[in-house]
Amino acid sequence: MPEGDTVWQAARRLHEALAGEVLIRSDFRVPKYATVDLTGRRVLSTVPRGKHLLTRFEGGLTLHTHLRMEGAWKVYGAGERWRGGPGHQIRVILGTEHRTAVGYRLQVLELLRTTEEERVVGHLGPDLLGPDWDPERALANLRTDPARPLGEALLDQRNLAGIGNIYKSELCFLLGATPWLPVGALPADRAEKLPGLAHRLLEANRDRPVRQTTGLRHQDLFVYGRAPRPCLRCRTSVRVADQGDGSQERPTYWCPTCQTGPAPAPDAPQRWRERHRRSPS
Repeated sequence: MPEGDTVWQAARRLHEALAGEVLIRSDFRVPKYATVDLTGRRVLSTVPRGKHLLTRFEGGLTLHTHLRMEGAWKVYGAGERWRGGPGHQIRVILGTEHRTAVGYRLQVLELLRTTEEERVVGHLGPDLLGPDWDPERALANLRTDPARPLGEALLDQRNLAGIGNIYKSELCFLLGATPWLPVGALPADRAEKLPGLAHRLLEANRDRPVRQTTGLRHQDLFVYGRAPRPCLRCRTSVRVADQGDGSQERPTYWCPTCQTGPAPAPDAPQRWRERHRRSPS
Protein backbone atom coordinates (compact mmCIF):
# COMPACT_ATOMS: atom_id res chain seq x y z
CA MET A 1 0.00 0.00 0.00
CA PRO A 2 1.55 3.35 -1.01
CA GLU A 3 1.93 6.12 1.51
CA GLY A 4 0.22 9.49 1.15
CA ASP A 5 3.50 11.28 0.50
CA THR A 6 4.26 8.90 -2.38
CA VAL A 7 0.90 9.69 -3.99
CA TRP A 8 1.39 13.42 -3.36
CA GLN A 9 4.72 13.27 -5.20
CA ALA A 10 3.16 11.34 -8.09
CA ALA A 11 0.41 13.96 -8.37
CA ARG A 12 2.97 16.76 -8.45
CA ARG A 13 4.96 15.04 -11.21
CA LEU A 14 1.85 14.53 -13.32
CA HIS A 15 0.63 18.07 -12.73
CA GLU A 16 3.96 19.65 -13.62
CA ALA A 17 4.26 17.52 -16.74
CA LEU A 18 0.72 17.78 -18.12
CA ALA A 19 -1.27 20.66 -16.64
CA GLY A 20 -2.09 23.38 -19.15
CA GLU A 21 -1.01 21.23 -22.11
CA VAL A 22 -3.12 19.71 -24.89
CA LEU A 23 -2.99 15.94 -25.33
CA ILE A 24 -1.59 14.73 -28.63
CA ARG A 25 -1.66 11.09 -27.52
CA SER A 26 -4.29 9.18 -25.58
CA ASP A 27 -4.06 5.42 -25.27
CA PHE A 28 -6.16 3.43 -22.78
CA ARG A 29 -5.08 -0.20 -22.63
CA VAL A 30 -7.95 -1.63 -20.63
CA PRO A 31 -10.98 -3.18 -22.33
CA LYS A 32 -13.54 -0.84 -20.78
CA TYR A 33 -11.89 2.28 -22.23
CA ALA A 34 -10.23 0.83 -25.32
CA THR A 35 -12.17 3.19 -27.62
CA VAL A 36 -11.75 6.34 -25.49
CA ASP A 37 -9.71 9.10 -27.12
CA LEU A 38 -8.86 12.25 -25.15
CA THR A 39 -6.63 13.68 -27.89
CA GLY A 40 -7.18 17.41 -28.27
CA ARG A 41 -8.32 17.95 -24.69
CA ARG A 42 -6.34 20.20 -22.38
CA VAL A 43 -5.19 18.77 -19.06
CA LEU A 44 -6.35 21.03 -16.25
CA SER A 45 -4.72 19.51 -13.17
CA THR A 46 -3.76 16.42 -11.24
CA VAL A 47 -4.59 16.43 -7.53
CA PRO A 48 -4.12 13.80 -4.82
CA ARG A 49 -6.90 12.81 -2.45
CA GLY A 50 -5.50 10.46 0.15
CA LYS A 51 -4.06 7.65 -1.96
CA HIS A 52 -6.18 8.46 -5.00
CA LEU A 53 -5.11 10.50 -8.02
CA LEU A 54 -7.54 12.70 -9.94
CA THR A 55 -6.41 13.99 -13.34
CA ARG A 56 -8.88 16.51 -14.72
CA PHE A 57 -9.44 17.42 -18.37
CA GLU A 58 -11.35 20.20 -20.05
CA GLY A 59 -14.84 19.16 -20.93
CA GLY A 60 -15.58 17.95 -17.41
CA LEU A 61 -13.78 14.58 -17.38
CA THR A 62 -11.58 13.12 -14.62
CA LEU A 63 -9.26 10.15 -14.76
CA HIS A 64 -9.29 8.44 -11.36
CA THR A 65 -6.34 6.15 -10.62
CA HIS A 66 -5.04 4.34 -7.55
CA LEU A 67 -1.57 2.79 -7.32
CA ARG A 68 -2.50 0.05 -4.83
CA MET A 69 0.54 -2.16 -4.21
CA GLU A 70 2.36 -2.21 -7.55
CA GLY A 71 1.07 0.67 -9.66
CA ALA A 72 3.19 3.60 -10.81
CA TRP A 73 3.01 6.71 -12.96
CA LYS A 74 6.18 7.53 -14.91
CA VAL A 75 6.84 10.75 -16.82
CA TYR A 76 9.18 10.81 -19.81
CA GLY A 77 10.56 13.53 -22.01
CA ALA A 78 10.40 13.51 -25.81
CA GLY A 79 12.54 10.69 -27.14
CA GLU A 80 13.32 9.32 -23.66
CA ARG A 81 13.32 5.57 -23.22
CA TRP A 82 10.46 4.20 -21.16
CA ARG A 83 11.74 2.19 -18.21
CA GLY A 84 8.70 1.61 -16.01
CA GLY A 85 8.14 -1.99 -17.03
CA PRO A 86 7.27 -4.19 -20.02
CA GLY A 87 4.67 -2.96 -22.48
CA HIS A 88 1.99 -5.41 -21.36
CA GLN A 89 1.96 -3.70 -17.93
CA ILE A 90 0.99 -0.30 -19.37
CA ARG A 91 -2.61 0.66 -18.64
CA VAL A 92 -2.77 4.22 -20.00
CA ILE A 93 -0.62 6.71 -21.92
CA LEU A 94 -1.19 10.47 -21.88
CA GLY A 95 1.13 12.44 -24.11
CA THR A 96 1.68 16.15 -24.83
CA GLU A 97 4.16 17.80 -27.16
CA HIS A 98 6.93 17.70 -24.55
CA ARG A 99 6.04 15.02 -21.97
CA THR A 100 4.45 11.60 -21.85
CA ALA A 101 2.88 10.13 -18.71
CA VAL A 102 2.64 6.34 -18.61
CA GLY A 103 0.58 4.45 -16.03
CA TYR A 104 1.95 1.00 -15.19
CA ARG A 105 0.12 -1.79 -13.33
CA LEU A 106 -2.71 0.53 -12.26
CA GLN A 107 -5.27 -1.66 -10.52
CA VAL A 108 -7.79 1.18 -10.39
CA LEU A 109 -8.38 3.20 -13.55
CA GLU A 110 -11.71 4.92 -14.07
CA LEU A 111 -12.89 7.74 -16.31
CA LEU A 112 -15.78 9.72 -14.86
CA ARG A 113 -17.42 13.11 -14.93
CA THR A 114 -15.58 15.64 -12.76
CA THR A 115 -18.85 16.37 -11.00
CA GLU A 116 -18.92 12.73 -9.86
CA GLU A 117 -15.54 12.67 -8.10
CA GLU A 118 -17.17 12.41 -4.69
CA ARG A 119 -18.44 9.00 -5.72
CA VAL A 120 -14.89 7.62 -5.63
CA VAL A 121 -13.26 9.72 -2.91
CA GLY A 122 -16.18 10.99 -0.83
CA HIS A 123 -15.79 8.16 1.68
CA LEU A 124 -12.29 9.26 2.69
CA GLY A 125 -11.48 10.87 6.01
CA PRO A 126 -9.45 14.09 6.35
CA ASP A 127 -6.44 14.08 4.01
CA LEU A 128 -3.15 14.41 5.90
CA LEU A 129 -1.65 16.36 2.99
CA GLY A 130 -4.82 17.99 1.73
CA PRO A 131 -6.62 21.27 2.27
CA ASP A 132 -9.34 19.46 4.21
CA TRP A 133 -7.00 18.24 6.96
CA ASP A 134 -8.85 18.33 10.28
CA PRO A 135 -7.05 16.70 13.24
CA GLU A 136 -10.08 16.80 15.53
CA ARG A 137 -12.25 15.03 12.99
CA ALA A 138 -9.52 12.46 12.33
CA LEU A 139 -9.25 11.66 16.05
CA ALA A 140 -13.02 11.42 16.37
CA ASN A 141 -13.10 8.99 13.46
CA LEU A 142 -10.40 6.81 15.03
CA ARG A 143 -12.31 6.71 18.30
CA THR A 144 -15.53 5.57 16.63
CA ASP A 145 -14.59 1.93 17.25
CA PRO A 146 -12.53 1.84 20.48
CA ALA A 147 -12.06 -1.94 20.33
CA ARG A 148 -10.39 -1.92 16.93
CA PRO A 149 -6.60 -2.49 16.86
CA LEU A 150 -4.71 0.76 16.42
CA GLY A 151 -2.79 -0.43 13.34
CA GLU A 152 -5.97 -1.38 11.48
CA ALA A 153 -7.68 1.87 12.41
CA LEU A 154 -4.75 3.88 11.08
CA LEU A 155 -4.83 2.08 7.73
CA ASP A 156 -8.56 2.66 7.31
CA GLN A 157 -8.71 5.60 4.94
CA ARG A 158 -12.21 6.47 6.12
CA ASN A 159 -10.67 7.61 9.40
CA LEU A 160 -7.82 9.68 7.97
CA ALA A 161 -6.41 9.49 4.48
CA GLY A 162 -2.77 8.99 3.63
CA ILE A 163 -1.31 6.44 6.05
CA GLY A 164 0.15 3.25 4.60
CA ASN A 165 1.87 0.28 6.14
CA ILE A 166 5.18 2.06 6.75
CA TYR A 167 3.70 5.02 8.58
CA LYS A 168 1.38 2.71 10.51
CA SER A 169 4.33 0.87 12.03
CA GLU A 170 6.37 4.02 12.59
CA LEU A 171 3.49 5.92 14.21
CA CYS A 172 2.74 3.07 16.59
CA PHE A 173 6.40 3.00 17.60
CA LEU A 174 6.51 6.75 18.21
CA LEU A 175 3.32 6.46 20.28
CA GLY A 176 4.81 3.62 22.34
CA ALA A 177 1.89 1.30 21.52
CA THR A 178 1.78 -2.01 19.67
CA PRO A 179 -0.36 -2.00 16.50
CA TRP A 180 -2.66 -4.52 18.22
CA LEU A 181 -3.52 -2.22 21.11
CA PRO A 182 -7.22 -1.28 20.96
CA VAL A 183 -7.71 2.36 20.00
CA GLY A 184 -9.68 2.95 23.19
CA ALA A 185 -6.78 1.67 25.32
CA LEU A 186 -4.36 4.26 23.99
CA PRO A 187 -3.80 6.83 26.78
CA ALA A 188 -5.67 10.06 26.12
CA ASP A 189 -2.56 12.24 25.98
CA ARG A 190 -0.99 10.03 23.31
CA ALA A 191 -4.24 9.70 21.36
CA GLU A 192 -4.57 13.47 21.20
CA LYS A 193 -1.03 13.76 19.82
CA LEU A 194 -1.59 11.12 17.14
CA PRO A 195 -3.18 13.23 14.34
CA GLY A 196 -0.61 16.00 14.70
CA LEU A 197 2.26 13.53 14.72
CA ALA A 198 0.97 11.79 11.59
CA HIS A 199 0.55 15.14 9.85
CA ARG A 200 4.08 16.27 10.72
CA LEU A 201 5.62 13.02 9.47
CA LEU A 202 3.92 13.18 6.08
CA GLU A 203 4.54 16.92 5.69
CA ALA A 204 8.23 16.44 6.47
CA ASN A 205 8.56 13.68 3.88
CA ARG A 206 6.42 14.88 1.00
CA ASP A 207 9.41 16.51 -0.74
CA ARG A 208 12.04 13.95 0.26
CA PRO A 209 13.31 11.29 -2.15
CA VAL A 210 13.90 8.94 0.82
CA ARG A 211 11.35 8.70 3.64
CA GLN A 212 12.77 9.50 7.09
CA THR A 213 11.11 9.27 10.50
CA THR A 214 14.02 9.03 12.94
CA GLY A 215 16.02 12.23 12.52
CA LEU A 216 19.14 10.03 12.63
CA ARG A 217 21.85 9.84 10.02
CA HIS A 218 21.98 6.54 8.12
CA GLN A 219 18.88 5.23 9.95
CA ASP A 220 15.73 6.25 8.11
CA LEU A 221 13.06 4.24 9.98
CA PHE A 222 12.66 3.08 13.56
CA VAL A 223 11.07 -0.35 13.05
CA TYR A 224 9.63 -0.86 9.57
CA GLY A 225 11.67 -3.43 7.66
CA ARG A 226 14.15 -3.85 10.53
CA ALA A 227 13.22 -7.29 11.93
CA PRO A 228 15.12 -9.00 13.49
CA ARG A 229 17.69 -6.23 13.86
CA PRO A 230 17.94 -4.41 17.22
CA CYS A 231 15.63 -1.54 18.09
CA LEU A 232 17.37 1.80 17.66
CA ARG A 233 16.33 2.81 21.19
CA CYS A 234 16.56 -0.25 23.42
CA ARG A 235 18.43 -2.84 21.25
CA THR A 236 15.68 -5.44 21.61
CA SER A 237 15.11 -7.38 18.39
CA VAL A 238 12.40 -5.81 16.28
CA ARG A 239 9.56 -8.22 15.55
CA VAL A 240 7.29 -8.65 12.54
CA ALA A 241 3.87 -10.26 12.10
CA ASP A 242 0.96 -9.96 9.70
CA GLN A 243 -1.90 -7.68 10.59
CA GLY A 244 -5.12 -7.18 8.70
CA ASP A 245 -8.78 -7.98 8.32
CA GLY A 246 -8.23 -11.46 6.95
CA SER A 247 -8.41 -10.39 3.30
CA GLN A 248 -5.54 -7.88 3.37
CA GLU A 249 -2.73 -9.04 5.62
CA ARG A 250 0.31 -6.75 5.81
CA PRO A 251 3.67 -7.20 7.56
CA THR A 252 3.71 -5.08 10.70
CA TYR A 253 6.83 -4.22 12.70
CA TRP A 254 7.16 -3.33 16.37
CA CYS A 255 9.51 -3.37 19.33
CA PRO A 256 8.17 -5.55 22.17
CA THR A 257 10.05 -3.45 24.75
CA CYS A 258 9.39 0.12 23.63
CA GLN A 259 5.78 -0.52 22.67
CA THR A 260 3.20 -1.61 25.19
CA GLY A 261 0.07 -3.55 24.43
CA PRO A 262 -0.98 -6.98 23.16
CA ALA A 263 1.01 -9.02 20.69
CA PRO A 264 -0.74 -10.45 17.62
CA ALA A 265 -3.21 -13.23 18.30
CA PRO A 266 -3.40 -16.09 15.76
CA ASP A 267 -7.19 -15.78 15.44
CA ALA A 268 -7.30 -11.96 15.24
CA PRO A 269 -7.60 -11.76 11.42
CA GLN A 270 -10.71 -13.96 11.45
CA ARG A 271 -12.37 -11.95 14.24
CA TRP A 272 -11.73 -8.66 12.47
CA ARG A 273 -12.89 -9.98 9.11
CA GLU A 274 -16.25 -10.63 10.70
CA ARG A 275 -16.44 -7.14 12.24
CA HIS A 276 -14.95 -4.99 9.46
CA ARG A 277 -15.95 -6.01 5.97
CA ARG A 278 -15.68 -2.64 4.23
CA SER A 279 -12.64 -1.79 2.13
CA PRO A 280 -10.35 0.75 3.84
CA SER A 281 -8.84 2.13 0.63
